[in-house]
Amino acid sequence: MYRTSGLILIAMAASCSTTGSSPVSLVRLDYPVAARGDVVDDYHGTQIADPYRWLEDPDAPQTRAWIDAENALTRKWIDASPHRQSIEARLTALWNYERFGVPMRAGGRYFYTKNDGLQNQAVLFSSETVDGAARVVFDPNTLAADGTVALTSYRPSSDGRTLAYALSEAGSDWQTIRVRDV
Repeated sequence: MYRTSGLILIAMAASCSTTGSSPVSLVRLDYPVAARGDVVDDYHGTQIADPYRWLEDPDAPQTRAWIDAENALTRKWIDASPHRQSIEARLTALWNYERFGVPMRAGGRYFYTKNDGLQNQAVLFSSETVDGAARVVFDPNTLAADGTVALTSYRPSSDGRTLAYALSEAGSDWQTIRVRDV
């Protein structure tokens, strides 16, 4: 699962400190070199170096190569841990429960999000009554095979006929706002 990797890493690090075994000792960690640029910004006469400015463009080939190398190193470390499977199983069990967002009423309908448990992203539903039959209004899980497109916010129109919603890709702070007929 995509979202568990970070927490597995944290849990493994914590378990290593208590068990005495360390996946780090099993894998040599050769970190990729992060090139240093010569960018310097001038803020009201104060020169501030920003040698890693190039990393701000996540789509640049150099940035992608560095991120891929970092991910490969981390994956190698995680996969070498003898605790990985038990931590992943425990985290999966903890996350596997139904979760609902706060309902919002518009145009005689209720809008709310729901995650069945292990879905990457919550799905937006609508129903005529709080406990009535629901229909899917928008499922962000269908937008990316890896489940990394998130519905970050939404607002139905007062008559409930249109919906403005924002999407974020791969954990980015950037959001794309769209409007659709409900």
